[in-house]
Amino acid sequence: MTILRNSVFALAAFAATPTLADITLYSGRGESLVAPIIEAFTAQTGIDVNVRYAGTAELAILLQEEGDASPADLYWAQDAAALGAVVDLFAPLPDALIADVPAAYRDSENRWVATSGRGRVVAYSPERVSEEDLPASIFDLTDEQWKGRIALPATNGSFLAHVTAMRVIHGEETTREWLEGIAANEPVAVRNNTALIQAIGDGEADIGITNNYYLVRFLNRDAEFPVTQTLFANEGDIGNLLLVAGMGVLESSDHKEDAQAFIEFLLSPAAQQYFTGEVSEFPIVPGTIVTRQDINIDDVTRVAPEVDLNTIGDLEGTLEMLREVGLI
Repeated sequence: MTILRNSVFALAAFAATPTLADITLYSGRGESLVAPIIEAFTAQTGIDVNVRYAGTAELAILLQEEGDASPADLYWAQDAAALGAVVDLFAPLPDALIADVPAAYRDSENRWVATSGRGRVVAYSPERVSEEDLPASIFDLTDEQWKGRIALPATNGSFLAHVTAMRVIHGEETTREWLEGIAANEPVAVRNNTALIQAIGDGEADIGITNNYYLVRFLNRDAEFPVTQTLFANEGDIGNLLLVAGMGVLESSDHKEDAQAFIEFLLSPAAQQYFTGEVSEFPIVPGTIVTRQDINIDDVTRVAPEVDLNTIGDLEGTLEMLREVGLI
């Protein structure tokens, strides 16, 4: 919260038209990550945010079930796949609201916008995995040498988005073969990305694919934590995917202006600084000062594959494939 407390927000628009309505947010982002920024928004604007925290995929399914009857005004997902799954439920965002966000980081019809970015990385134990043995491609993880050694959060939103992107880029057959290979390697099932890092640190697994910022949080608490991370060596490899967290306003919302005010807040310089400085994610608004990280946005964009985030919305198809290969 230090960054937010010391920052000067350009919130004259909020002050000129004060509103004290409550808005309801469905958040697939973890409470520990986003509660401080939500509290700062309420403090600045007087708009209370009622938050329902749950898994990103779980909330996407819930929104589909609720339809126009949903009490949600906003949906904050940790990946574009979940946003794409419910994009038809969103209202278009005003052009002026998202003008500073590159087109690659928003829906083609401006129905959702990214709030921060993250790179997919390989986390591993340097004590049990040598640099020479690191997989050069995500597809190398099906090699028998990784049997029983891969930590896998199969129901995690970012993993689901990653598999969905693989389906788009490499096709159904190749993706299914990869998942079957991963299943044959008997991965260590973990709950989420935090548990993935912990499992590697505890020696329960040796390697896993996660988002860049999770290990940073461990190292901030313990600089000697026995896990490191890197990118796949092959440039353009689907393993080096650049993902975004993002948000949309429900068409059924009765509080669209207040909901849009929250998005405007998240795209402000100080909020973008919070995401990069406190959460160790990547900003999506150009010009944000980035604290040097062990893996930064320049590293990821150099090796990331080209993926149109608008094409990775078939979350249900990915879940079905994971069920069929026995990973969930």
